[in-house]
Amino acid sequence: MAVFACAGCGAELTAPVTEVALPPHAHRHGGDRYLPPLLEPGTFAVDPEPSERPWRPWAAVTAAEAAAQGVYAPVDGLWSGPGGAVLLAPGDTRGTVLLPGECEGCCAAAGGPNLACERCGRTVGSRIDDCYHWQKVWLHPGAVRRLPVEGPARPAGDGWAVPPLPPVKPGGWWSDRWRAAVGTALAEVLAASGGEPVAVAPGLLTETFGRTLHRLLPAGPPARTLRLAGPGLAPVPPTDLALVPRHPWTGAAWQPPAGPVTVPLDAGVWAYLAFPPPRLTTRLPAGEERDDPLPPHPYRLFEPAPDLLLHRLARLPAVRRPWLRAIYDRLGNRDHQGTPEDTR
Repeated sequence: MAVFACAGCGAELTAPVTEVALPPHAHRHGGDRYLPPLLEPGTFAVDPEPSERPWRPWAAVTAAEAAAQGVYAPVDGLWSGPGGAVLLAPGDTRGTVLLPGECEGCCAAAGGPNLACERCGRTVGSRIDDCYHWQKVWLHPGAVRRLPVEGPARPAGDGWAVPPLPPVKPGGWWSDRWRAAVGTALAEVLAASGGEPVAVAPGLLTETFGRTLHRLLPAGPPARTLRLAGPGLAPVPPTDLALVPRHPWTGAAWQPPAGPVTVPLDAGVWAYLAFPPPRLTTRLPAGEERDDPLPPHPYRLFEPAPDLLLHRLARLPAVRRPWLRAIYDRLGNRDHQGTPEDTR
């Protein structure tokens, strides 16, 4: 466990919190107007990517500088400050005050340097709780210090027992966590495909992964099959691609004994795909009458989060291969004139 303190005066700014993996939708806006906290109370996550000023447009970044930050294809630009911003649920902050002049938003605070240490007035982070945003606090890496505290680091168990996350919310909206998780994983599936067709089992896996893979990869006999692998499932052939759960505490992918190329997926999304709940039926035993609600049904086809698909593709070295770069360019509809030298 840890407590984060002001780097200026040493005042404690958070309750004791336990580290978890950074969610794939940490930087996304949601589909609903009023969204809950991004993280569970009592937890924090660290974003390793640079997120502080100055911001440099892509035309001002060399290919070597971009590669040093783990970016291998053109993006809008890059932050040049330090990485390591700390993500928290707003309710876990202590001894902080909002800066009213920095809280411009539609309905509430929309980010920016709007959170200060109550004791010394030093700007320490950003609070976001505006409409269509997940509620969260980002602590700036240079403004806080991490202090260890006594207490249980983890709850009981190994962390793999995660409740399944339903893909559809009431009202027929696809879960934004599903769209984010699938968009991020799809980038790695594309890179692992080698540019060849990939077969996908029918059902929800085809609806969430298969349609996009079929659209982006060439037609023809599939060279590999995308399957699920993980705790409680039978081994998959070594020639296939395996979607495996991403540990909710560490972010590490579950590793099979041997064989397939693995692609990590949000553990709650994986659990629903691997062990879906029984489907309700309208057929009831003779003489029995009930009014059970039907499961939520989406009103439109599933689309992975396009921004996260592009974000992850740009950070895979494989995107320098011409066939994958062509997919990246088509998805982003980018014009590369005036950008740094081609990383291919």
